[in-house]
Amino acid sequence: MGGILRLGFRICGKLNSFSMAVRTSANMACSGDSKLVKGLVIGVHDYERNSTLEPVKFTRTGEDYNHRCGGAVERQLKLSGPLPGRGEARILFGLEPEFNAVAVVGLGGQCAGYNEEEERDEGKEAIRVAAAVGCRELQKLHMQRIHVEGFEHAESAAEGAALGVWLYQELKDKERQMPIPQLELHEDPDCTSWQIGLQKAAAQNLARQLMDTPANIMTPTTFAQNAVEILCKSGINVEVKVQGWAETQNMGAFLSAAKGSCEAPIFLELSYYGTKFDERPVVLVGGGVTFDSGGLCLTDPHSMRHMRGDMAGAACVVATTRAVAHLQLPINIRGLVPLCESMPGCQAPKPGDVVTAMSGKSILVEHTGCEGRLALADALHYSHTFWPRFVVDVGTLTRDAGLGMGSAATLVFTNSDALWEQIRLAGVHTGDRVWRFPLWDYYSKQVGVTGRVDVRSEGSGRGGGACRAAAFLRHFVPCGEWMHLDALNVMYADGTSEPYLREGMSGRPTRTLVEFISQLVCKTCK
Repeated sequence: MGGILRLGFRICGKLNSFSMAVRTSANMACSGDSKLVKGLVIGVHDYERNSTLEPVKFTRTGEDYNHRCGGAVERQLKLSGPLPGRGEARILFGLEPEFNAVAVVGLGGQCAGYNEEEERDEGKEAIRVAAAVGCRELQKLHMQRIHVEGFEHAESAAEGAALGVWLYQELKDKERQMPIPQLELHEDPDCTSWQIGLQKAAAQNLARQLMDTPANIMTPTTFAQNAVEILCKSGINVEVKVQGWAETQNMGAFLSAAKGSCEAPIFLELSYYGTKFDERPVVLVGGGVTFDSGGLCLTDPHSMRHMRGDMAGAACVVATTRAVAHLQLPINIRGLVPLCESMPGCQAPKPGDVVTAMSGKSILVEHTGCEGRLALADALHYSHTFWPRFVVDVGTLTRDAGLGMGSAATLVFTNSDALWEQIRLAGVHTGDRVWRFPLWDYYSKQVGVTGRVDVRSEGSGRGGGACRAAAFLRHFVPCGEWMHLDALNVMYADGTSEPYLREGMSGRPTRTLVEFISQLVCKTCK
């Protein structure tokens, strides 16, 4: 099956499908039968960085290792200059026979914790950054196995380490690919938290891989093949529905988004049953435009460079569903993924066209670059078929999302204060933050007031494009709780804003969505 991802995972030194990031069979072959080369990552806290008199403030595991080496770690650190600060690493060699190299990473102050102004746990974020920086430095030395201390929060350490060493290199010559090391927890009993962290990182890395694959390879058909290959192995049912099915469902909005491309649209329906079959499911809807050219309203070439990642919502839903299954969460999930490609072909929709959605509402196509919300509109209306507890959709709809927030947080629109509070707390825990924007009638009127049709795809007014897009989707949401995540502004990582993500597609907000569902399960169990 062409283009199918090859997945491999490793946890605590043993093969396990619950853990590490995506890695290719070529990477696995790099180790061969040669002797394993081992590295270790330990931490140190800030103090007077230029002082050579005060004792170094190691973490508990770091202190034990320093003692095991007869104080050699501390001596070499003091001889080699100022201690590494937060997000910095120092590589030490020849300390003792077991580890060929040791990365000592800076964690910053010891008292970091929840920062109300920053809306995240700074202590956990420092651990992720430190684990990623240390593992990357050892990865450059082609270490085949890296042991990482838990930094007193093994889940965050696992996330940072696995996210930090991953990179998209599937299309490079095998001999030039950077080896992806095996990650193991060092002298920490909390293997369960480490496993959970690796699973969350594996989910985000899966989303990154799907998003970073070039659009000529990751077509709607190939995406569907990958989803079947990945999810069915995890006990998740995948139904692949073709264009004829969408026509019988009268999904005029979704079909119109695909008309300009020779790639046929596909609609995926994912089903995970973690509890009783009659329990109402949580419905996840992911926008899956595998390439967004803008249609006849052609996007400029500079903005089009990253449009292979416009199916971030679909990648996030597939990765989240797999993570939920691997974590064996007692919840039912139904995933809906409309897949299509937006191109300026001879049958492409034109500005001024009117299409009829599955709900029966007529939509005026004002700008052909708004195809993502058309596909989501029919998927949202279809979600009522499953009598959901609530609906969450993830899409990359508007560049306005980045104008106000940059890449700091995913935009959230919801009609439920409870859902907002739940996902806000999830973002605090994962460090992948979210921020709520309004769903006021002001925006609904801008997309709905017209004498010609029921809804306008873009609406009137200056600015507020992300809010109008959410207001548009609201017209097609069945009764009940609903939350829309606009992730275009966080789709791409520049390699510096998020230190544990290399430059490329980010896979955000996958970990936050997994944590959101996990917390929902814990809350329900109470």
